Amino acid sequence: MKTNGGRRRIRALCWSQRAWRGAGMAQKKYLQAKLTQFLREDRIQLWKPPYTDENKKVGLALKDLAKKYSDKLECCENEVEKIIEEIRCKAIERGTGNENYRTTGIATIEVFLPPRLKKDRKNLLETRLLITGRELRSKIAETFGFQENYIKIVINKKQLQLGKTLEEQGVAHNVKAMVLELKQSEEDVRKNFQLEEEEQNEAELKEKQIQRTKRGLEILAQRAAETVVDPEMTPYLDIANQTGRSIRIPASERKALMLAMGYHEKGRAFLKRKEYGIALPCLLDADKYFCECCRELLDTVDNYAVLQLDIVWCYFRLEQLECLDDAEKKLNLAQKCFKNCYGENHQRLVHIKGNCGKEKVLFLRLYLLQGIRNYHSGNDVEACEYLNKARQLLKELYIDPSKVDNLLQLGFTAQEARLGLRACDGNVDHAATHITNRREELAQIRKEEKEKKRRRLENIRSLKGMGYSTHAAQQALHAASGNLDEALKILLSNPQMWWLNDSNPETDNRQESPSQENIDQLVYMGFDALVAEAALRVFRGNVQLAAQTLAHNGGSLPPDLPLSPEDSLSPPATSPSDSAGTSSASTDEDMETEAVNEILEDIPEHEEDYLDSTLEDEEMIIAEYLSYVENMKSATKKN
Repeated sequence: MKTNGGRRRIRALCWSQRAWRGAGMAQKKYLQAKLTQFLREDRIQLWKPPYTDENKKVGLALKDLAKKYSDKLECCENEVEKIIEEIRCKAIERGTGNENYRTTGIATIEVFLPPRLKKDRKNLLETRLLITGRELRSKIAETFGFQENYIKIVINKKQLQLGKTLEEQGVAHNVKAMVLELKQSEEDVRKNFQLEEEEQNEAELKEKQIQRTKRGLEILAQRAAETVVDPEMTPYLDIANQTGRSIRIPASERKALMLAMGYHEKGRAFLKRKEYGIALPCLLDADKYFCECCRELLDTVDNYAVLQLDIVWCYFRLEQLECLDDAEKKLNLAQKCFKNCYGENHQRLVHIKGNCGKEKVLFLRLYLLQGIRNYHSGNDVEACEYLNKARQLLKELYIDPSKVDNLLQLGFTAQEARLGLRACDGNVDHAATHITNRREELAQIRKEEKEKKRRRLENIRSLKGMGYSTHAAQQALHAASGNLDEALKILLSNPQMWWLNDSNPETDNRQESPSQENIDQLVYMGFDALVAEAALRVFRGNVQLAAQTLAHNGGSLPPDLPLSPEDSLSPPATSPSDSAGTSSASTDEDMETEAVNEILEDIPEHEEDYLDSTLEDEEMIIAEYLSYVENMKSATKKN
């Protein structure tokens, strides 16, 4: 990425023009938070006399209150009076809405519109809670002028489900609803224009795309859980620790964790493209799946903490931070998770990686968001403290562009250069050595992991060759920590595991009665004829399994082994000669391949991609908010 002076100056100019527009809004939010805080401390109820008369008009006492608070804040009295009046009007609106809800059951929803709309972005909408999510979406689209199929509604940090009623989804009176407007490509716009009479089909197409993303993630997660795919031929996801080595995750947790991390990566891909409205639903889905994992598991990986930062960052970039009621909770949770994962003062991280320079990027983002949240809450002292901590980290993480160029000339990527320089405190020679060593270490780890996967696949094939199903082989190898001999002992000691079949026609070798030839083989080995016949019935004529089980159990079948395998066999196999079925299977396979490839496109090659940032956005936002904090008094007086 180029960082020459011309480009940086252009970006700074664009930000400066935007900052003039944003400064007034940010400072107004600060004053609103500060004045709300004063009103609570003084227990002032603006909707009652002497601040509101019997006709709900403003009372004369409000001007005296504005004078008192403007002196306290050392800012413009007219500005304070205007904001207090806005707070009073909203309080009256809320009271009227509460009374209306008690008498009629009609709830009020506070709708937050996208930033591009110049009108008041907070609007009230009345509705009954028995309508469906689809009906609410239609109502919002009609009221505020959106295309219904190109918006998503987020309430209580969850996407609104179209098929369920608001009541079923926990939507209550006075809830906040955020409208996400999905961007359309030129092709989408053209299609929408040509097919405007087929909006329902368009909506179904969007839903199919969402389902395809989910399906792709589920396929990859299932492949990782089964560990029977060929690592050379079939893409799959794996979970690694900070060093890049695979982590053993309990089967009950693995799929949820895979889906959580998959949705997170998808959301991060949209964040990089600054498509925040599309990123947020993916991030919220990731949060949902992470919540299905146990607390102990989340403390061993930093992904959950990073997700909390990404969610708050996304709300901030959408200029809808006030919709996230628990922003402080999420940031505190991220800080706690980092501490649990990295250790006090990062000592665990330093022990594992040898440094903590790259992870400082996460703490910079954390302190910045904490500063922004405190500023919007009227806590200027805390805001200044966090913003200054973020600025100090920014100085420590600054990278000289010429050093990046030096590493690029050595054949490293820009991403490797940034990560290496931050890990080595800006020393080019040390960074080059660090990157080279890391490349070699990762190559060795990947080689070892691939070999481990290959050996496990061979062991599964060996057990399958003995007549056991893939599922049974997997379970036995898992219990035996990958040892083939121990796995075979487990299977022989638990012959009922043989019935853990794969519902695969090729493994369904049932037969009504054993052949006399097979019975004679077992009798020749020294087993009783009746026992031999029973064993062959249990194992569907598999002489090898029957012989191994009888030998392991002293010539008889285990007493707890059911003798009616038909009760637990796979359903009859569909004839493979059915040409229509073959065509359908081929189509399904193509669709699955497409779904998987869409996911893989957004999975970064570098395992530390989430730690790589130019910090250009953070640099400008830190400067912007520090200027708000430091110049708030003088700026308000000028107004």
